[in-house]
Amino acid sequence: MDLDALREALVAQPGFREQLRQAADRAAAIPRLTVVDKTTRPYSGEAHDYLSFGPYWWPDPAQPDGLPYLRRDGETNPVSGGDRPLLEKLQAAVAVLAVMSRVENSAHYARQAVRLLRGWFLDPNTRMNPHLCFAQGIPGICEGRGIGIIDTWGLCFLVEDIGLLEGSAEWTNEDLAGVKAWFSAYLDWLVESPEGRQECAEANNHGTWYDAQIVCFALFCGREEIARRQIDKFTRLRIEHHFQADGSQPHELHRTLSLTYGTFNLLGFACVARAGDRLGLDLWNWESPSGGNILQGVRWMLPYYLGEKSWTWPQIAPFRTARAALLLGLVARSRADTAFADAMHSVSRHPWDGVSVWELPPDISSSQESPL
Repeated sequence: MDLDALREALVAQPGFREQLRQAADRAAAIPRLTVVDKTTRPYSGEAHDYLSFGPYWWPDPAQPDGLPYLRRDGETNPVSGGDRPLLEKLQAAVAVLAVMSRVENSAHYARQAVRLLRGWFLDPNTRMNPHLCFAQGIPGICEGRGIGIIDTWGLCFLVEDIGLLEGSAEWTNEDLAGVKAWFSAYLDWLVESPEGRQECAEANNHGTWYDAQIVCFALFCGREEIARRQIDKFTRLRIEHHFQADGSQPHELHRTLSLTYGTFNLLGFACVARAGDRLGLDLWNWESPSGGNILQGVRWMLPYYLGEKSWTWPQIAPFRTARAALLLGLVARSRADTAFADAMHSVSRHPWDGVSVWELPPDISSSQESPL
């Protein structure tokens, strides 16, 4: 990310500073966000272990205790008690604080971003253990699942937001080294654990976002060989399987939230492609033997984002077109094509929609429906 160009682009947008300041002030008022604060303990009994539950699983009304839970695809169960809402809140808060600290060269906002990062990743009293053994469990069925690894997709953007803190006196070399060590340990778990191998084998957006996390975290930690290996061994094959020659995504079109998932899947591919740029690899235009490629996949979606075509596949909840802004922003910053930048501005609701987070809720919380 060109941080100086980012700063200039943000400041140039009408009303940006005031909107951003209001969001940053709300984030600055957050007392703390840590995994040890959850009210429900993982099956390990260890508060430092991350815990979440499958979002589309509900109690069985025919059973007195509701067990085992039943799946209702696309219908999010709002009752959790786990860490996922806290993680989403952390990511959104750090994003807006880091951008504000950069735009205004503000130690106040940088200090809060650093404090939140230390609490989640570094402080031995509150830090998260670097694994997801208990992610997206299903009551009555399992303690955790490999597909729970998708819970940390937003960390691909968090490691970029950390770059905005570079040069701040609040963010020390020791802090950066400690966070990189955490991500390196998490990367090892992703690569070596049974859960990681299960997620790598997923054929839909889960496999895409597994690649995105491996590649982004590997580059953040300076382990380039792992990123290259993941792209060469898995991502190119996924492009072949995910995209038709016209750019459509058959794996996602059958979902009950097909427009949401199609966008989310493309966002994962965009993360890998941007990482490929850093490695000197053009994954945007790399064409599979069947003729599909990532950039064509984005172009296929553009008319639906812009309202030029009506979506005819299942979508049981309204799709907020602002959700496409981050995807379009990533493409616009990587490709010399103004069509994507124009489209990003057409669908944006806030100046930062296409910058560093999918969609920043007004209260810096996880209020939006989840595409997972």
